[in-house]
Amino acid sequence: MGLVGFWLWQSDLARLLAQTGWVARLVLLLLLGFSIVSWATIFRKYSRFKRARQASEKLLEVFRSTQQFPELHPLERTCSASPLLPVYMAGMKELATQVGANPHGSKLKNPDAVSVAMQLASATEVGKLERRMAFLATTGSVTPFIGLFGTVWGVMDAFMGLGEAGATTLRAVAPGIAEALIATAAGLFAAIPAVIAYNHFLHQIRDFATRMDNFALEFLARADKLYS
Repeated sequence: MGLVGFWLWQSDLARLLAQTGWVARLVLLLLLGFSIVSWATIFRKYSRFKRARQASEKLLEVFRSTQQFPELHPLERTCSASPLLPVYMAGMKELATQVGANPHGSKLKNPDAVSVAMQLASATEVGKLERRMAFLATTGSVTPFIGLFGTVWGVMDAFMGLGEAGATTLRAVAPGIAEALIATAAGLFAAIPAVIAYNHFLHQIRDFATRMDNFALEFLARADKLYS
C-alpha cells in the first residue's frame, strides 16, 4: 500500500510539473542547480573534516608521546590531512631559524616570533576550512525566496487564468495554486540541508581553530622548556 501511494504521489507530482509555466520551470531548474551543488559541497566537506579530524588526533598523539619535537617527514606521510600540520611546520621553521643548525645548547631568542608564525599558519588553515561555506550560507538564505518568487508568479498566473475563464470556484484555481506551491517546496528542500550543514561545519571549523590555538600553546611551552 505504501509503494502504491508513493507511485501515485509521484504521478501527481510529475503531472503538476508538466503543467507548470516557463517561469516556474526556470525557478525549479535554478533551485535544482543550487541543491545539486549544495549536496556535493556537503559530502565533500564532510569527507574533508572527517579525514582532518582523524589526522589531527594522530598528530597530537605522536606529538604528546615524546618530550622532543617529532620529525616532520613521518608526520607529512601520516597526517597530511590535518590542519595542525602546517601550524607545526611553521613553528618548526621559525624555531630552526632561531636555534640554528645545532639546537643542543642553543636558546630560543624570540618566542613571540614563533607564536606569530604559528598564528599566521593557523589563520591560513581556517581560511581553507571555510572554503565553500559562503555558498552553503547563500543557498540557505536565498533559495526560499527564489521558491517564493516562483510561487507568487504561479499564483498570479492561476488567478489571471481564473479571471479569463470567468470561473469563481476554488476547483478552477486549485490546480494552478498547487503547481505554484511546488516552487516553495523546492526552495525549502534546497535550503534546509544547506542551513543544517552550514551550522554543523561552522561548529567543526571553530573546533579546529581552538585545537590549533591550543596546539600552538603546547608547542611554545615545549620550545620554552627545551631551549630556555
